[in-house]
Amino acid sequence: MKTFKKTYIEITSVCNLACTFCPQTKRQSNFIKIDDFTKTLDEIKPHSNYIYFHVKGEPLLHPKIDELLDLSHERGFKVNITTNGTLIVKNKHKIINKPALRQMNFSLHSFDGHEGSTNKEAYITNILDFVKEAVATTPMLFSLRLWNLDTDNTTNIERSRNREVLEIIEREFQLDYKIEEKFVRGSGLKIANRVYLNQDHEFQWPDLKEAEDEGKGFCHALRNQAAILVDGTVVPCCLDGEGVINLGNIHKTPFSDIVEGERANKLFDGFSRREVVEELCRKCGYRQRFSV
Repeated sequence: MKTFKKTYIEITSVCNLACTFCPQTKRQSNFIKIDDFTKTLDEIKPHSNYIYFHVKGEPLLHPKIDELLDLSHERGFKVNITTNGTLIVKNKHKIINKPALRQMNFSLHSFDGHEGSTNKEAYITNILDFVKEAVATTPMLFSLRLWNLDTDNTTNIERSRNREVLEIIEREFQLDYKIEEKFVRGSGLKIANRVYLNQDHEFQWPDLKEAEDEGKGFCHALRNQAAILVDGTVVPCCLDGEGVINLGNIHKTPFSDIVEGERANKLFDGFSRREVVEELCRKCGYRQRFSV
């Protein structure tokens, strides 16, 4: 039986931002219902202990995120949330003391990625205030993400916009160094107890309209991860935000059968041979990071 280091559960397909780096989903706007979420947890329990509230959508928009976290804890899951952080003040009381919540990932590049963003200072400090409070009162981990680097991180615009963010982080955590002095792309820089800063290149989401690569290489899809969209569609990874590689639906077929189905096994076996059998995977820029 396949087991996964992490299983992504999309609890909503709705987002409150429209970031340039994240294509808007063409799927129907939806929020997972409590009964469907409970069923999802029961289906994946034999396969995974760690779940991520993430694919598309902003998880802090879900009006019952506190109940979802309680249900996860009751079933022994540890939860990781990826968020743009804009709703952290409004929703802090729903999440901060939830024992299921293991880690929060804040996509700080969302501010500059969204055309209508205003007041970067307030945006960053609200997130950091929450992080500092949670570190002091919970065992939670935090990843502050700036995934907006170009190939050499030398453009003046990029240096300027990220320096503003880094200056606020340096000030709020009373760092005695400039973050750039210790930065290693792709590696987490520990800036405080259980708080890490991650900077990396922006990546292209896979799209069937993009050019294919040579069709050779590897990916961790269905090897250490799987994802379930808000309507129950199972896909191999968190980057199939449109459900192109539809492996089945947990409302019609057991999850265990889906991840051992013909299409799933062909994908899995293909990567074992370093062959990319799915068209979408051959058009995935993120997968190329593993194509060695």
